[in-house]
Amino acid sequence: MIQVQNVSKSFGEQVLLDGASFLVASHERVGLVGRNGCGKSTLFKMILGQECIDGGSIDIPKNYTIGYLQQHINFTHATVHEEACSVLKPNEDGWLEEHKVEAILFGLGFDEESMHKSPMLLSGGFQIRLNLAKVLASEPDMLLLDEPTNYLDIVSMRWLSRFLRAWKGEVLLITHDHHFMDEVCTHTVGIHRHKMRKVKGTVEKLRETIAEEEEVAMRTQENEQRKKEQLERVIERFRYKAAKAAMVQSKIKAAAKLATGERLTHERNLDFSFTEAGFPGKRMLQIKGLHFAYPNRNDDGTAQGMGPELISDLTMEVFKGDRIAIIGPNGRGKTTLLNLIAKELQPTEGEISYNPNLQINYFGQTNINRLNLDNTVEEEIASAIAEVSQKSRARGLAGLMMFSGDAALKKIKVLSGGERSRVLLGKILASPCNMLLLDEPTNHLDMESIESLIDALEDYEGTALVVTHDEELLHAFATRLVVFDGGSCRIFEGTYADFLEKVGWASEKKPGGANSANIKVSNIDVEGDASKSANAAATNATPRASMDRKARADYIAERSKVIKPLEKKLAKIEEDIAKAEALGGELEAKLVTASESGDGNAITAIAKEMDDNKNLVDSLYAEWERTSDELEAAKDKYPI
Repeated sequence: MIQVQNVSKSFGEQVLLDGASFLVASHERVGLVGRNGCGKSTLFKMILGQECIDGGSIDIPKNYTIGYLQQHINFTHATVHEEACSVLKPNEDGWLEEHKVEAILFGLGFDEESMHKSPMLLSGGFQIRLNLAKVLASEPDMLLLDEPTNYLDIVSMRWLSRFLRAWKGEVLLITHDHHFMDEVCTHTVGIHRHKMRKVKGTVEKLRETIAEEEEVAMRTQENEQRKKEQLERVIERFRYKAAKAAMVQSKIKAAAKLATGERLTHERNLDFSFTEAGFPGKRMLQIKGLHFAYPNRNDDGTAQGMGPELISDLTMEVFKGDRIAIIGPNGRGKTTLLNLIAKELQPTEGEISYNPNLQINYFGQTNINRLNLDNTVEEEIASAIAEVSQKSRARGLAGLMMFSGDAALKKIKVLSGGERSRVLLGKILASPCNMLLLDEPTNHLDMESIESLIDALEDYEGTALVVTHDEELLHAFATRLVVFDGGSCRIFEGTYADFLEKVGWASEKKPGGANSANIKVSNIDVEGDASKSANAAATNATPRASMDRKARADYIAERSKVIKPLEKKLAKIEEDIAKAEALGGELEAKLVTASESGDGNAITAIAKEMDDNKNLVDSLYAEWERTSDELEAAKDKYPI
């Protein structure tokens, strides 16, 4: 259990946290969300004692252990297996403990051969996976996981999700993957306006809660500002009249109690759309008998024969309007296929034929690395605009990517990974296209930016091929799939949900495989495909589309009976609040007129009416809160 109390943290003039508080209670799995740069990773460092706290405290129980996913590499053992087992505590059941470690390694994508490799020969991504395996195997009281999915493929992510749902200790998780967080976490904490807000439930539940609170706060602030202005007019009018001195002092005190803070400002989200180029016809490209393998390299870098085939005899057509997701474990050829389509690689066999009207824009990890580090954001975006007369658009596109004003003059070399991703998106927006190739577009973007990207893809009428392990994006986007799995590459005609239902991942169906292991550890209970600790929300899920129409119609009818009356009641309360607040403004204006004329009886009557109206407004807001809670509970019980 960890308690953060009134913590403040700043870097120069940049305030990250100001009096922020929240608690991670026993057995809670808490997701931490907020815009890039709001202080999520800094909070982790403060919990670990790697960063000092400006104010407040972080209370951690004595002998409470914390496991943290390290990004830096420090391996001291000869093999992957020995390195992973190095975190085990001395135990009589040494063989069983090693078996648990092996199950974790297999779950994270290691195979039997890699167990005996030197950790230093692993790729950077698999070295981070080994660090993650060590953290999980060490069985701490709490896991601190900062973007653990960045180096995982979709199969390993699904395994990790099941593993964490079965974790018996506490978890504090940072991830840009909305779907993964909702699957794993019991609670969500948001960093918002330098404070922390915690709710039980999903990211969406937190957002709705914050939005409601913001609306109430904004309305209250506007009402108080209006009242203050009216009081100030009364004070100014009667300030120098001795007979009104008592009244003026009373109004001054009343005005001092009203809001004096700055107006709330909305946090900025990406707001953009891809520019479509027209495409006459239907078929955009055709792939026939495609094969590809990288050449083997000698120590001196010279080629010697060909390595194993990543793509073997792939044949497919891509048509106008297709939404194709390319999915599978890492290292199986997904990015290679995009590079072949983008003409950055040449097939070893087969061919790709292109319609002459095809215009491709490619968002890839290598493209981000090719940004000119010495250019400013504006200059880099302008470099993608062919027509000289249109170069002035670059500043506007920079603004769309949240580089407004002087931020557009920042050098690429000082930008974070997420900011560089936004620059590349800006370059893609600078030129129209009718086919988008997107390789892991959600990496380095925060949740709000990912949602803007999904919205832009839904609005885009051209064709898109996307490599992603983000299951939220897959569910929202794909209508066709290219699946790299089980040593083969094949086309699946249908959505990702259809694929999971009808085919599924090979490693998740393998008897006794890493994902079907049933392993008990003091803090861990890793089970097979149907985890007992799956989210409770799943038990109330809406009837699936594959069920008969009558079952779904009955469900919708039952849901409407409960939710519609609450929605009508809430709308009526909001209408009554608006009327009562409008009446309050009218009464205040009448009070000013009565004060000017010195009508004591009228002042007394109006003051009483104002008091009654204020009590009515307070009771209406209380009823609004109760009804909102009832409506929220009903929506949780009857999800769509």
